[in-house]
Amino acid sequence: MASLARSDRSILGRWRWTIDRWALFALIVIMGFGILLIQAATPAVAVKHGWSNFYFVERHMAMLLPAIGIIFVFSLLPPQKIRIAAAIGLAIFLPLLMITPFVGVEIKGAVRWIPFMGLSFQPSEFVKPLFAVTSAWLFARQCERRGFPALSVNVGLYLLICVFLIMQPDVGMTFLVSVIWFSQFFLAGLPVVMMAGSAVLGVGLLFAAYCLLPHFTVRMDKFLSHSGDTYQVDRALDAFSNGGLFGTGPGAGTVKMSIPDAHADFVFAVAGEELGLLWCLLIVGLFAFIVMRGLMRLRTENNLFITFAVGGLLIEFGLQAVINLASTMRLIPAKGMTLPFISYGGSSLWALAIGMGMFLGLTRKRFGLGEE
Repeated sequence: MASLARSDRSILGRWRWTIDRWALFALIVIMGFGILLIQAATPAVAVKHGWSNFYFVERHMAMLLPAIGIIFVFSLLPPQKIRIAAAIGLAIFLPLLMITPFVGVEIKGAVRWIPFMGLSFQPSEFVKPLFAVTSAWLFARQCERRGFPALSVNVGLYLLICVFLIMQPDVGMTFLVSVIWFSQFFLAGLPVVMMAGSAVLGVGLLFAAYCLLPHFTVRMDKFLSHSGDTYQVDRALDAFSNGGLFGTGPGAGTVKMSIPDAHADFVFAVAGEELGLLWCLLIVGLFAFIVMRGLMRLRTENNLFITFAVGGLLIEFGLQAVINLASTMRLIPAKGMTLPFISYGGSSLWALAIGMGMFLGLTRKRFGLGEE
């Protein structure tokens, strides 16, 4: 029966036997942790607003189900269609990113959200994975030297995205997009000397941002001096200390009640308090496992576009997790960046679903499928 199932040539049959099931399983486990931690983090906030104890987790589930559908649909696509979908998506969300500083809603000193039909969404979240795949295609075209000015277009897109991210301002997102892009550039053949020069230039631009952007200046000053409004970070560290090695148990945490963003940017602090260090290490290990699985799938890959695209998507996924974890533990300045598939948030969740769906689609085994 197994051999008969493996001979199934339908779309779903081929998907079943070619998808990286270990990476998919790890992703599902991470989503499970997200449901558990959001439910643990939100009753106090919900009751404060007169809502049901399950208000946030129900809304999260309502957003998670479409996200799972997005992952599934994108993972079905062959590389050529993923490339086309990314280009079309970027053509939609890049103009939205460009108008965000002018029509967006200001929250905590930054304008990153566009209101839409009573809700709001963050275009930059969607630009990240779509640009990672589009830039991968442009780098591949440049390496193949097909006569198309791919590098010029690529550089222009990168600079355009960075300009409008800084206008919001969103230094953290600019940093993440830059790391993704320069990593792909390095894979495409950027000399080490130029890579080092780019790193020096990046440090210089961070210093310029500190001098010119008050929003970024305040965050850096709080981090460097450990003074001012560091309430959430301080309480997050208290939560880790209270959890110890084994945690207080699901729902038994007390410090989490005093963290306003416990369900969003500081959800890992809830894990630290209620699940303890050992389970936190498991969560970190799941993120690392997905990244390592993706890199392993690239060892025998000879398609430049797939190599560059998967590399960029893995950097986005892994580095975003690192930034969230590090800011929660006060290793870097506080940054409003979600923990992938665990934090509450619609824009980030759906954008990450697009990225991981494309990742799973690009890393499928393709022998005999004719899907290159």
